[in-house]
Amino acid sequence: MTDLDVLLDEYLATRRALGARLVLPGRLLKRFVAFATGHGDTVITRTRALEWATAPREAHPAQWASRLGMVCRFSRYAGAVDPRHEIVPQGLLPYRYVRREPYIYSDMEIADLIAAARRLPGATGLRSLTFATLLGLLAVTGMRTNEILNLDRDDVDLVQGVLTIRNGKFGKSRHVVVHASTERALEHYAEQRDRLCAAPRCPAFFISEHGSRITEWTLRYTFVNLSRQTGLRAPARSYGKGPRLLDFRHAFAVKTLLRWHHAGVDVEQHVPRLATWLGHAHVSDTYWYLTATPELMQQAARRLDRTGRGMPS
Repeated sequence: MTDLDVLLDEYLATRRALGARLVLPGRLLKRFVAFATGHGDTVITRTRALEWATAPREAHPAQWASRLGMVCRFSRYAGAVDPRHEIVPQGLLPYRYVRREPYIYSDMEIADLIAAARRLPGATGLRSLTFATLLGLLAVTGMRTNEILNLDRDDVDLVQGVLTIRNGKFGKSRHVVVHASTERALEHYAEQRDRLCAAPRCPAFFISEHGSRITEWTLRYTFVNLSRQTGLRAPARSYGKGPRLLDFRHAFAVKTLLRWHHAGVDVEQHVPRLATWLGHAHVSDTYWYLTATPELMQQAARRLDRTGRGMPS
């Protein structure tokens, strides 16, 4: 183990002790250290950091900037420990993040995806049932994909209809109360899952035919194929193009806001409730959805117009 390896272990341990998870940054920084030591480096340099950050030439500039940012933060720690390390400044790979406009699934598109999932081949039939139920839960709760995949059996209360999300984003936990119809769908899945896989390998609520927890990569790969089958994506190998799993969450938020607008609800007072439901750290993250679709913008403009004329909102 080199001095850089030891320093990285200390850096990661320190950050994690303060609450940071650093799962992906930890893996990538280990690759950076291996890259640097492979070139004979014993200290961090700006030149090597830039070379490593831009090594995947086909990557988007945003990915280069993200990789370099990880090294920048590590270099500040390293420089405080040993001044021989160069502190890599921010902005060497400037990239302005542009938030991607969400895709708002129609009810028919969601139904088509679930129907396609029900036709997935498998040895026992559990694969199709798992992905159909999983996609349905994404659509009706707006939960993050990792929150659903991390659900254990004890986290799903099929009597009260409550899902417990533990250690979600930013380390927060919360409860999600589901509709009676969703509760029945989850109960049906649990019964069939236990019948088709009597000896699972893990406590996960959603499992594969082998009894293991569904991974995020498996879900993404399956979703891309289902999207192609239903016409949401082109048949070519364009994994990064087209609607995303994250857009289920966007669609849930936007449709909830639209329902409130149509019902004449004071949206401004209710947005904090939606923010809590979605597990947002700041209510401003939820307000972003107000500009997500033209229809929402129109509804918001009409409400402002009525309010400006002294009409009840």
